[in-house]
Amino acid sequence: MILLDGKKTSGEIKQEIAAKVIELKAQGKKTPHLAAVIVGANGASVTYVNAKVKACEKVGFESTLVQLPEDVSESDLLAKIDELNNDDQIDGFIVQLPLPDHIDEHKVTLAVAPNKDVDGFHPENLGRMVLDLPGFLPATPYGIVQLLDRYDIETSGKDCVVIGRSHIVGSPMSILMARNNKVGNCTVTLTHSRTKNLKEITQKADIIIVALGKAEYLTADMVKDGAVVVDVGITRVDDPSKKSGFRLLGDVKFDEVAPKCSYITPVPGGVGPMTIASLMMNTLLAVEMK
Repeated sequence: MILLDGKKTSGEIKQEIAAKVIELKAQGKKTPHLAAVIVGANGASVTYVNAKVKACEKVGFESTLVQLPEDVSESDLLAKIDELNNDDQIDGFIVQLPLPDHIDEHKVTLAVAPNKDVDGFHPENLGRMVLDLPGFLPATPYGIVQLLDRYDIETSGKDCVVIGRSHIVGSPMSILMARNNKVGNCTVTLTHSRTKNLKEITQKADIIIVALGKAEYLTADMVKDGAVVVDVGITRVDDPSKKSGFRLLGDVKFDEVAPKCSYITPVPGGVGPMTIASLMMNTLLAVEMK
């Protein structure tokens, strides 16, 4: 069993990006600038956004953090997005999800200019992904593809099962794994809460990508020997023995599933760091596309 080390791999990607930023600066070109908008003070979201800001510093990007109160009106948030869309200094920006209930996430997604949508959520970028045209890939699926690529995992002709059909991870992941690319050419089964006989389906899979948000959902009896397992889930569970008061669990029951795998991602330290690396890659692409 080999760990798919997202922390190490993302570190390598950041070093490559940092070298490109030095080149851009030496050529007198613009320093990439990523902005992040966060509404409210959700603990997990704040931690994640801070990690993105630190990543920007590490690769030599400029960064802007826009913090808005939990009760900000939808119209004020949309006005801020419009401002960022029209700010030539900002190359790309993200609006951290989830948003408070009184704000329509679809409206917010549509409001972000496609050429600054480094999260890859806008319908235009999703359409480009489907057609295999240049554009911003959704950050988490892009990170998973990079991880599989850099570990030279053969995907062509393999049976791949994606568990979870969210627009952020599951659905785009199923499209990317089926595309005619180096990481792709799989026979993909997209499963979800209505899928019957899921265990029978996963037991045949060469590659399983779990993005369900249910702690330790995938168990050893659902996985065949030698499978590649990618765990996208991350759930906080109370743990008084930890200084933080909680521990993080993935969607995979790691201790029992890992021994059966050829490759598996840990939680934390697997997909999470790769998502942040993907945002950096998309922001660099935004500058190059200009």
